[in-house]
Amino acid sequence: MSNLEERLRRDLEPILEMADPRPRISAYHDMPYAIFPYKPSDEFQLRTQLTMLEIRLSQKGKQVHSISLAECLDEAMRSQNTLEDWFAVEREQGVATIVETVHAVLSEYSPLVDHVAGRMPAHPDPLCDIVFIVRAGALFPMYRTFSLPEQLKGQVHVPTVLFYPGEVEGAGGLKFMGVLDAEHNYRSKII
Repeated sequence: MSNLEERLRRDLEPILEMADPRPRISAYHDMPYAIFPYKPSDEFQLRTQLTMLEIRLSQKGKQVHSISLAECLDEAMRSQNTLEDWFAVEREQGVATIVETVHAVLSEYSPLVDHVAGRMPAHPDPLCDIVFIVRAGALFPMYRTFSLPEQLKGQVHVPTVLFYPGEVEGAGGLKFMGVLDAEHNYRSKII
């Protein structure tokens, strides 16, 4: 059993299979979500393990909804321009400019939080529904997910886990993709 699989089975699965996971998954009563960091190099293994976890949870009466941040990114970018035009801008103005522009799109013009909130279960049942937010690495280096859990406050009513490609630094810091400086303002529980 890999370290990733062991952590999922030992640290996360027992919480999610509880009749009401909310008190154990969150650090605060009004924020029923947690962050599960993993090594970016484990991305494909994580996807496989999450499929298996979803099957095990469904056998216990849970319904898992996955929200892909890669799909949210694609939707946000297409709402502002065609992909061909985005590639043209990158060729003309360079990577640094496109990174800043995409960050502005996800922060202001077509906020990532709106795309995520729009994919939450329509009629959430916190005793049955679980949300996995996956593919955060697709946002690198344009958008760091540190503000996403805070922005979702009040819009998340079911146990939700953000799968975070990065490293834990200190008591509560997270280094996105193991590269960027650690953000220490997470209020979400880190599992």
